[in-house]
Parts: sequence; structure tokens; C-alpha cells
Amino acid sequence: MFTRREALIGAVVAAAAAAAIPAFAAQAQTADIAALPRQKVSLVAPPFVHEHDQVANGGPKVVEFTMKIEEKPIVIDDEGTTLRGMTFNGSIPGPMMVVHEGDYLELTLVNPETNEMPHNIDFHAATGALGGGALTHVNPGEQVTLRFKATRTGTFVYHCAPEGMIPWHVVSGMSGTVMVLPREGLKNEKGEPVRYDKIFYVGENEFYIPRDENGKYKKYESLGESYDDTLKVMRGLIPTHVVFNGKVGSLTGKNAMTAKVGETVMIVHSQANRDTRPHLIGGHGDYVWEEGKFANPPAKDLETWFIRGGSAGAALYTFLQPGVYAYVNHNLIEAVELGATAHFTVEGEWNDDLMKQVDAPRPIPMN
Repeated sequence: MFTRREALIGAVVAAAAAAAIPAFAAQAQTADIAALPRQKVSLVAPPFVHEHDQVANGGPKVVEFTMKIEEKPIVIDDEGTTLRGMTFNGSIPGPMMVVHEGDYLELTLVNPETNEMPHNIDFHAATGALGGGALTHVNPGEQVTLRFKATRTGTFVYHCAPEGMIPWHVVSGMSGTVMVLPREGLKNEKGEPVRYDKIFYVGENEFYIPRDENGKYKKYESLGESYDDTLKVMRGLIPTHVVFNGKVGSLTGKNAMTAKVGETVMIVHSQANRDTRPHLIGGHGDYVWEEGKFANPPAKDLETWFIRGGSAGAALYTFLQPGVYAYVNHNLIEAVELGATAHFTVEGEWNDDLMKQVDAPRPIPMN
């Protein structure tokens, strides 16, 4: 069935899996890490992020996460269009994991025996061949634990990267984000501390749903059955849907993200496969780490920012007016026609000095 299964990684995977550091060095490193405190963290589904300190409390530690892979059908719009999805922890995108620079991120990845596919995880935040992909390959009925040291600050994508099937797994939902905060917290271009009151995680995905001879979206009984048709649509490079957090409207209406006037909100935005350009209509990026790298000074006062495919970025904005703010991919065709729109609902007092309707609509006066 998978005619290109060996094409992308092949011998590289085998070589990376076989590589080993000298025994004496491994023993010393293991002993040092064993002395560190451990913290177990329960992941939460996006757009929310698990509790975390913005400034590190104490020295480095081992932060433990567990993620279960779920393969399941997912309805991705209001018309009942169904994706044969592959997910980390049941959500698209997968949950965000937050650690501090110098911490060790330790993940147990579980692939239940009820799944069809082998899976793994490639951490863009990690240092080592294939981002840990060769060391995390699990077949159905297996689990694996990987640990890596967070040596660089920023926001980073993770995604599934199995041999020969990387694009299919990624565009079927298998990506997420790791955020590595500086131990002393975020700073602006002057080196002054900056903080956020709330954090939301927006993962942007494009989907490629096959159509039947009548132009209707097809449904499939299994991942295997959907593979050939989906691959043909993918190779056309024209998505049928471009969405935030797995579904058209997933972050609008009653699911809108919320804030209050005066609150500073961090928005982390990821796209594991294509370039995108987030824009907050009626707001700005007060501070934007467009490339996601907190070691670099943030850009200021951006109207729209650019997120490269295969990366995540972060923006801070302090809301100054109440109302409903649309947050979009500012390719407006993708935002309006394909689904890449979210909302922030903001409560508070209106400030006429910032904006006021001077005259309501009325007939044009006759000369």
C-alpha cells in the first residue's frame, strides 16, 4: 500500500538508531540527570496551555509528559466533512509543552494497539539527528520514552515523521509545539521583563479531502482505505480546508478565546507544513518573536507577522478596547473561504479617544 515508504529516510534512520555514545560518558550523564528534581505535567488541549512558571523556579529539572496517539475520524467543518485524522493526545494540533532553558523534556509516547499506523515524533527543539524521530518509532501496541535537553529558547514545532509517510501524517493532524522559555523569563528589546496574563495556542493546519465523481467529499472506513486518494489530492498542493485548531469555526462563537481590556495575551501560532501570516484585526503585535526565538529581540508594533512553514512564532498584545476581534491568516481567501479564522471576545469599557463613531449612517444630504 505505501509505495514510497522507504524513500525519505531509509538508511539514515537505521544509522541514527544504532548510534551510541561511549558507555562511561552515558553513565556519567545518566547519574547527573538522575539527581535532578522531576515534575510530571498533565497536558491540556489547545488553545489552552498547561500551567507553567514564566520565570524558572529553581534550577534545571526533568519535566515529564505523556502523549497518546489517537487515530480517529474528525469532522472538520459544519457540513460534516470528515478527515481520517491522526493526532497527538486526540487534538489537532497536539498539546503545547512548556519547559525552561536547561530543563530536560522527557516524553512517553504511547501508540495503542487499536491504531493502524506506526508513529514517532520529531522535535524541532531537540538537538540530535531527526529530532528524536529514529529513537521514538513505535508500532501499534508499543510505547517509548525519549528525553532531550532544552538548550535553545523559543517556540518550536514537533510532528510525526514516519518513514515514507511524513507529509500524510503531518497534514492529517500530527503536529504540535514546544515552548522553551528563558529561565529569567521573556524580555523586550531593552532587556526589560515582559509578562503575559493569558496564553493561547493556535495551530494552523491545511487538509486535503478527496472528492467523489459528484464533487462531494468522500468518507472512509479506515486510514489505509483513505491513503491513495488523499495522496493524490496532497500532490496537487491545493488544500480543501485551511483551519485553526482542527476545524472550521473551532475558535469562534462560543469557542472564542477570551480576554479583558488591560490584559496582555500571548498568542503562539504554529504551521508545520506551509507559510502563513497571522493578523489580529483591530489589534497589533506589541512584541512579536516572528521566528519564535526568544534569544533575539522581539519586533514591535507589527500589523501582520510571518510564520514559516515548519515553525512556530509568538506575539504579545495588550487589549485596549472591548469587542470581538477576528484573528486570521491574512491570505483572506484562506481565512474567509477555507476556514482560517478565530475570534477573541474581549470585555471592558470602551474608550472613545481610541475610536468613536462620530456620525451614524444616514442619508446623503441633498445639495
